[in-house]
Amino acid sequence: MNDPAIFDAETFEHTLTSAPNPLSVFRHALQAGQKVLQSRFENGSDAEPLVYARAWLIDQLLTRVFTRFVTSPHCALIAVGGYGRGELHPHSDIDISVLVPERVDETLRRSLELFVTFLWDIGLQIGHSVRNVAECMQEARADVTTATNLMESRLLCGPHALYDQMLASVGPDEVWPSKDFFAAKLAEQIARHHKFNDTSYNLEPNIKEGPGGLRDIQMIGWVAKRHFGAGTLHALVAHGFLSEAEYTALNDGQKFLWNVRFGLHSLAGRREDRLSFDHQRTLAKHFGYNEEGSRLAVEAFMKRYYRTVMELNRLNEMLLQLFDEAILGDIAAAPIAVNKRFQTRNGFIEVVHEGIFKRYPFALLEIFLLLAQHREIKGVRAQTIRLIRSHRNLIDDKFRNDLRSRSLFMELVRQPHGLTHELRRMNRYGVLAEYLPVFGRIVGQMQHDLFHHYTVDEHTLFVVRNMRRMTVPEFAHELPMCSELIQRIPKPEVLYLAGIFHDIAKGRGGDHSELGGDEARTFAHAHGLSEYDTRLLVWLVKHHLLMSSTAQRKDISDAKVVNDFATVTGNQTTLDYLYLLTVADIRATNPTLWNSWKDSLLWELYLATSRAFRRGLDNVLDQKDIVRETRTEALHLLQNLGVQQHNIEQVWSNYGDDYFQRYSADRVAWHTQAILQHRDRATPLVLVQSQGQDGRGGTAVFIHMQDRDFLFATITQALDQLGLNIVDARIIATHDRYTLDTYTVLEETGAPINNPARLREIVETVTRALLKPGALTPAAKRQVPRQLKQFTIPTQINFSDDPTQARTVMEVVTTDRPGLLAQISQALIKCNVRLKNAKIATLGERVEDIFYITDDQNLPLNNPDRQQQLATAIRSSIAP
Repeated sequence: MNDPAIFDAETFEHTLTSAPNPLSVFRHALQAGQKVLQSRFENGSDAEPLVYARAWLIDQLLTRVFTRFVTSPHCALIAVGGYGRGELHPHSDIDISVLVPERVDETLRRSLELFVTFLWDIGLQIGHSVRNVAECMQEARADVTTATNLMESRLLCGPHALYDQMLASVGPDEVWPSKDFFAAKLAEQIARHHKFNDTSYNLEPNIKEGPGGLRDIQMIGWVAKRHFGAGTLHALVAHGFLSEAEYTALNDGQKFLWNVRFGLHSLAGRREDRLSFDHQRTLAKHFGYNEEGSRLAVEAFMKRYYRTVMELNRLNEMLLQLFDEAILGDIAAAPIAVNKRFQTRNGFIEVVHEGIFKRYPFALLEIFLLLAQHREIKGVRAQTIRLIRSHRNLIDDKFRNDLRSRSLFMELVRQPHGLTHELRRMNRYGVLAEYLPVFGRIVGQMQHDLFHHYTVDEHTLFVVRNMRRMTVPEFAHELPMCSELIQRIPKPEVLYLAGIFHDIAKGRGGDHSELGGDEARTFAHAHGLSEYDTRLLVWLVKHHLLMSSTAQRKDISDAKVVNDFATVTGNQTTLDYLYLLTVADIRATNPTLWNSWKDSLLWELYLATSRAFRRGLDNVLDQKDIVRETRTEALHLLQNLGVQQHNIEQVWSNYGDDYFQRYSADRVAWHTQAILQHRDRATPLVLVQSQGQDGRGGTAVFIHMQDRDFLFATITQALDQLGLNIVDARIIATHDRYTLDTYTVLEETGAPINNPARLREIVETVTRALLKPGALTPAAKRQVPRQLKQFTIPTQINFSDDPTQARTVMEVVTTDRPGLLAQISQALIKCNVRLKNAKIATLGERVEDIFYITDDQNLPLNNPDRQQQLATAIRSSIAP
């Protein structure tokens, strides 16, 4: 290579000769060359030529610096690692090694120190080592990474003989024979993939180290070089280990990832391999992606990214399996027949001859069914993976309409074992997207937010995995009720199909639940499901969000809310299916979304709905009946504890019916006993009840004291400064103006609080805040997380009526931030609005909080002017 625009050797040498300070000449040459490379990238050049050009630029400078300081004819300068491959991104590591003779005198040692110092002074951040040949061999034998770096080295300057001697000393005949090298590198890759949860589909993926990333391509090259002596990936084509089409796919994938990595380094101004949210948006714009309807440009860019790494992951799996068979496998092992189309060899399934898929296209599905049925089979042989990939074009409408194909797919869905593994394998091999084109549309489809951690296809397969996990006895302790329920549903396959189809229409615009239900109906009719099963499947897909939205956004202590939900659900069987689908869906959305509070909310709604079905939907419990039942049961509990009835009745005489409607009997008994034991009514009573004591998933903080202004603001601020998340608030005042308020809280991690010291801290902090409200600092000090800063949700405030409870429902949708509830409470106070209840829902960066409010006379806030005044006050209070 020779590019004078990047580095003009003649001009450089002339300037160097006349310059009083050579340091500035080298520094200027480095900066000028890198500026040219950056300008070319910004003007639309692909990264590939720039990556090689930067390595060439560094070569020119390093060799000149080396020969300037090191005059010994017995030393060699070599590039190792990525630089050894001649690949350097803007801020890639520049790794070099100096080969020295066995004895290094003081003169050589000093010259090497000056050489390294000069490199740092001109602005090169290098990683370096100084070793003789024996030390190279010793280090390589001890560490496979060192052996790998030296294996892909380049001689920059110095004696070839010395370099060749080093290469021979670290070659497979001396250290790390092919089998050992492959086994070590494979274990290294498995461990690396585990760090990223074995998925390419992370919100902010690592484009180098993650599954399907650049390191996976390098892995193939390392093994090829070690075993075959192949200098390039293309050399594997001649060895028969790679087809031209596969080589092109690998090369195209690498080019795309290089473009992304070059852009990342340029944006960050440092080495950066994590594709963070802010960089995703900027790169999408740089690469020319545009908005398309409801789809953001960044979502189109990331869909291309995810599909690229998925294809690279597929190729990596296939080629490593091929290497495993060639390097570690017993090639002479006799095949064992499975049926007339398939056999196993060394525990891996393969076709009996290469024409199987062409002659029997349905075998493209049959192989996955066999893998599910024969749990002893370890996997698929590489050549058969290649044949599956190359015959996917046979999966056309004729194939999909073939009764054999439909029967095979449904038989797979009905298998007691292996469904999740085989659906994932079908997705990796590209078969699932071909058989279900509607699934193909969601492959790599992401939503640019903090709520959905996975692409739609990955989330869908996680949902099915969660369902299957409920059937496995060793995981029954995770979700005991789900594990019990799933044994009772008549046809689990309908549940699994609902999991596959619930988000199948994401990204199309419109209501994905309705569109998905239509797709599910088409599938069900084509695959011979009964009319009953079809109706159930379609209903589940169309209503898959119903239970979570009801539990998290409505007051499920209200009998009418429960009855309305039961009316839509229809019967106990449908409720069982919906509950299982809802739990599996929430747990598959992101790793932190599921917590004990959501668990308890859903279970509480499930139990209340089951009771409604047993009672009959026409026999809705009257509110007075609920009050009477709660009072009777609570009275019985208290009397069993030795509390006198006249004392109980004295306390309850100040309570309104809404208290007994919204609290369970055991909660009423807990409150009453504590209030009777609390002698000083002038001081606040603060109680905590840890998770498990009342069957609810959060930690309850109960406050009984004389009501006053700013109380909600004081309490929410105190809880916020403890680092607690409030997920529910029940605000009730007695006739004699005392509070009966309960706040359900979780730690920031989503965990309930069970530690006695932490519980005491909550009681002490809240009590202190209530006694001396001015002692709290005026604002929360928790830092806004980095990811949260990248998203801004326009604030929306909506009002609606809740006529059965004579109150107004206010929904606030905005960006999450520390101290939000305390800020909203200030607006409520300012507008003289009373809070009766609150449902707090945080969905990634998005807050969707529901507040049940009245005016200062406990009447609904129906006046539009007052609603507008409150909305304006909230916007002002929460403004950044």
